[in-house]
Amino acid sequence: MNNVLEYLEKSCNKYANKIAVIEEDKSITYSSLLDKSKVVGSFFASRKIFNKPIVIFMDKGIDTLISFFGVVYASNFYTLINPEFPSERINQIVNVLKPEYVITNDIYLDYAKENFNNSKIFNIKDLMNNKIDDKSLLFANEKHISTNPLYINFTSGSTGVPKGVVISHKSVIDFIDNFTNIFSFNKDDIIANQAPFDFDVSVKDIYSSICVGATLVIVPKSYFSSPAKLLDYLCLNNVTTLTWAVSALCLITTFHGLDYKVPDKVNKILFSGEVMPIKHLNKWIEKLPNTTFVNLYGPTEITCNCTYYIIDNKKEYEKIPIGKAFPNEKVFLLDKDNKLIIDTNKVGEICVSGDCVALGYFNNKEQTEKHFMQNPLQNDYLETIYRTGDLAFYNEDNDLVFNGRVDFQIKYQGHRIELEEIDRAITNFDEVDRACSIFIEEKSKLYSFYVGNIDKKELHSKLKEKLPVFMIPTKLIKIDDFPITKNGKIDRKKLLEMEEEK
Repeated sequence: MNNVLEYLEKSCNKYANKIAVIEEDKSITYSSLLDKSKVVGSFFASRKIFNKPIVIFMDKGIDTLISFFGVVYASNFYTLINPEFPSERINQIVNVLKPEYVITNDIYLDYAKENFNNSKIFNIKDLMNNKIDDKSLLFANEKHISTNPLYINFTSGSTGVPKGVVISHKSVIDFIDNFTNIFSFNKDDIIANQAPFDFDVSVKDIYSSICVGATLVIVPKSYFSSPAKLLDYLCLNNVTTLTWAVSALCLITTFHGLDYKVPDKVNKILFSGEVMPIKHLNKWIEKLPNTTFVNLYGPTEITCNCTYYIIDNKKEYEKIPIGKAFPNEKVFLLDKDNKLIIDTNKVGEICVSGDCVALGYFNNKEQTEKHFMQNPLQNDYLETIYRTGDLAFYNEDNDLVFNGRVDFQIKYQGHRIELEEIDRAITNFDEVDRACSIFIEEKSKLYSFYVGNIDKKELHSKLKEKLPVFMIPTKLIKIDDFPITKNGKIDRKKLLEMEEEK
């Protein structure tokens, strides 16, 4: 298998009339999804447009998926640019991609014309008025190889310029085959999509679904502002599977949503993106004791995830491990001298190699060479590794345990401190739901934001009983809720802005 479209075609052959995707007010069968994708693909293939980045400029939905698959049928690769982005962010991505072609819809057509001056812009509605051109599609397919790019997802860049992570068909196929097998995804699953389509968590939703012939339910973004409406929607659609960001799951438990309604058909909950607070996990386990919970770890650059840990629902955890590597992925720790770490409880940087590793950053040779490099442990042949910038150690069971980021390890009052250790100490108090600590180096200030029912003075007093004085935050800041990024992570930049605006 060398093309992800084989998933779609296989499932269409088996389940042609089955609902493949549900949007809030509409749905589409596997047969219709395949045909419409081929129609869009035929438009580009018949014009000999191959191996180009094609921008999809619309909200997530059925038409977006048709655009994705259509682009791939023409042997091109896609990038979704969120229309909610400010023009400056869109322009930064455009300057990296330099796209010749953009697909949008009626809603965003005018906005697309404002932001893509040098691109040809097509309305998905017009593209779907064409016909399938089997000859052109066959010609496009003959040009395809498994290492061709499938998509580019943009992450924030340390230089202020977004980095476009290029992921190949081969990487996605290798991951999805193992992912769906390990966690027993099947045709009866109903997968609720939470993540934006420009975030790699959605890759697991989309390709797991079409791989096994499941049904993908796209949850409207607005529902994540209303836990009751969100839970009603999950129950209405008999959802079985949540592959969500930690913050999305915590949203429900923070507002006691599970006391309102339990989505009792859910048998798999897989979470990633941030450290899952133990007390929030326990609330989910209490309501769904027979559900499989999985902690997933991995940055965008290694195709979704590289490690997993299946939670023991009866075990009490102080720290949830990130576990062991997925098959066909090598995950290991290096110390500051590039020496391999194998000892228990010794912290090192997580490094990854294997088919999962991205093709690099699009149009960014400097950053690619900085982060994708030769394995320092291997001198005999080429072996590219990705250095994650994340820290971990092996526990007594030889599972990896996440231990913060290289850039979250700070020096404060002469001491090396892990910010996650402070967060964990704060959230260990029953009165606190979540916490996030931020260090402002230029001011030598350590701020800890928290959500909970405890006064700042009382929290400060309790922390003094748990932490050494040099780990006590300069300032404790109580907030109503954490702002989150579009990818479902705590928005640290916004937190600082909120504090500065006071």
